Formats: sequence, structure tokens, C-alpha cells
Amino acid sequence: MFGLLFFILFTPGVSELICTSSDLEMSYTFCDSTAHSFMFNLTPCSTKNKPVWKANLTWIPRSDIHFLKIVFNVWYDGAKALLWKELLCSGADDEYSLCGTLKGETLDSAFDIKGSRFEFPKGNYSIVVQGFSDDSENNMLICLNFTMIVK
Repeated sequence: MFGLLFFILFTPGVSELICTSSDLEMSYTFCDSTAHSFMFNLTPCSTKNKPVWKANLTWIPRSDIHFLKIVFNVWYDGAKALLWKELLCSGADDEYSLCGTLKGETLDSAFDIKGSRFEFPKGNYSIVVQGFSDDSENNMLICLNFTMIVK
């Protein structure tokens, strides 16, 4: 079974289901109060056999993406478990296809999520993913709050 999520301009604050299976449930909400044009697909919907998840993202950003810093904050059963920051776009020799996307253009990207190489303990995970258009982390482009329940 795989999860598929379609949504365009969904109401902010409403949880959107990404996928559900016998061992995993994932959903998310936007952190801000503005509607986004966004679609996310994740397969397989499982943590069994340590799969590499295949993700597809379609997004129409509200500003140009010349610089993009991603910040991941992960909590496990209420305790902070991980803080990870990654510079994806710097404006020079960028390797990711999303770099250079202009405001209003449709960004369509497929990528692997290899974090599933380790076994996730059963429990509740909260993952906040923020995208910033500056290194000082003042200008947020997007913010998603994922909920992952490993059964």
C-alpha cells in the first residue's frame, strides 16, 4: 500500500494525511496561516525492511528560490531528538533542480529520503521542516509540521 496526497491551496491549520498503513501514519500541517499551492507523495508507507522512501513534491513558491536553507527539528515522544540544517541553494553552482525556481513557477521534484536506513522506535514523532531564503533564518519561505506515528 502506498500513500498519495493531493491538495492545492488547502486551508491552513488543517492536517493533511500523507499515508497510513499497519506500521506507519504520516500527516502534516502548515506552520503559518497562509494557504499554499503544494502536493506531496511518499512511498512506501512503511518502516518495515528499512525502505528508501520515494518522495514527489510539487510546490508553487511565493518568492524566488535563489538561496534555500532547510532546517529540520525532530522530536520523539516529546523530547528533542535532532536538529539538522542543510544549505540546498546558494545561488552559485547549485546541484538541486529546485534552485532558481521563480515566484509563481511550478516546482516539481522527485527525491529519495534515505533516513529510513535505521529502525524507527515505535512512538510519536514531530518533525518541523522550515525553508529560509536567507542564512540568518529570518525570511521563511515555507514551514511544515509533520506528524509521524510508528506503530
